Amino acid sequence: MGVVLAVGLVMAASAIVAVVLFTMKDKAIYSRSVDTLLLEKDKFVNGRSVRVEGNLVHGSLVHRDKPCEYDFTITKNGTDLPVRFAECVVPDTFRDVPGMDVGVTVEGVLHKDDTFEATMVLAKCPSKYEMKNRAAQGERMPHDVTTPN
Repeated sequence: MGVVLAVGLVMAASAIVAVVLFTMKDKAIYSRSVDTLLLEKDKFVNGRSVRVEGNLVHGSLVHRDKPCEYDFTITKNGTDLPVRFAECVVPDTFRDVPGMDVGVTVEGVLHKDDTFEATMVLAKCPSKYEMKNRAAQGERMPHDVTTPN
């Protein structure tokens, strides 16, 4: 009787795990750096959502009002990825500040022409400790868009 119960419980647990894994398969979001994504682009051009990490390329950030969108390029290890974000609102720290690298994570879809259609943009802000060291070297906070004295 105990063996039958144990086998039944194992089968039920296996079925639950299989259902969870099967239903989440299409919902999984991969995370790649720009260079890795483009090396493996055949895996992601199929419309699958992916998160991509890189640094904002200085001078590439363009905001349009009509249609409301942001176009910019992110880079990692010498590989660039053009990004289009068709929304009006971005994080406060998402600014092109000369002399400061702005880490960016975008989520969306890679197209066949190696452009990226983002549905989400996150800008990484340096920690307060890292920023203290940077400030000592004369850098400003990424959200500080005021001109220096």
